[in-house]
Amino acid sequence: MAELYIAHEYSIAALQLILAMLGMGATLTGRDFQDIARGPVPIAAGTGVQLLVVPLLAFLFISWPGVTPGVAIGIALIAAIPGGTVSNIFTYLARGDIALSISVTTLTTLACLVTTPLILDLLIGQQLPADFVMPRLGIVFEIGLTLLLPLLLGMLFLRYYPRSAPTFSLWCIRGSLLGVLLIVIGSLIAGRLDLAAFGAGNAVLVALFAIALAFAGWLVPRLTGMNRRKATAIEIEVVVRNINLGVLLKVSIFPASDPTLAPIGDLVLFTLLLYGGLQLIIGAAVIRLRRGKNAAQTPTASGKKP
Repeated sequence: MAELYIAHEYSIAALQLILAMLGMGATLTGRDFQDIARGPVPIAAGTGVQLLVVPLLAFLFISWPGVTPGVAIGIALIAAIPGGTVSNIFTYLARGDIALSISVTTLTTLACLVTTPLILDLLIGQQLPADFVMPRLGIVFEIGLTLLLPLLLGMLFLRYYPRSAPTFSLWCIRGSLLGVLLIVIGSLIAGRLDLAAFGAGNAVLVALFAIALAFAGWLVPRLTGMNRRKATAIEIEVVVRNINLGVLLKVSIFPASDPTLAPIGDLVLFTLLLYGGLQLIIGAAVIRLRRGKNAAQTPTASGKKP
């Protein structure tokens, strides 16, 4: 069973990401891109914190003395990936500014074709084995094939089959979650998710990184004067990352089938999955704290606040 999972790890990781992006694309229209032009300041602030502040925080944590290379690489991956469908869903549940959330997610997703390999190169170039070569072109190709292309296809599905798009999106997201579950179960069976080997210190470090991102997501909107609904969107967008993409990049760069890279890859995977769990907890807390307060700012059908 373990050998079967290892042999098909990449295919499972790629499929779960493709399904997630198809589902996200099936919720996007051209109007979402028009929002980018109508509200440039909040979108610029949200995109800026994603592409500048988050990598800077990751650098500070990675530079902490004694950080395990695999954990450092995992934190760098988290910083290098954009938000995803979960951040948009959480923003909706918290009654935040969903248009802002989708706009920032879309912009950072498009930008990650360039920013992801660049951020990884800057953050973890010194953490990798001396003979390791970062597959920059491979990362760009995989992002284009498994992230941007499915996003575009999902948007086309919504355009030509608008009535079926919500159901299509729902089942794509469910399929993606099933893929993530298969990765977790397969990794457990293969003995690659070992909490004792990961260590309590590393777990605390990842938790502190998540808290630092949550604080940055809280602080930046207030420094830029955003209203409560826009601030909620940025709070969630900064914390809730596209872990699906992180898992695929981990599988691609550190395949379990390579015995020299597998030990590092195991720590990277554990870091990603641990952060994935923490971001859900933080996201749920933001929903609980903001939902009622944001309701007072949510426009009604007439365009007025209730």
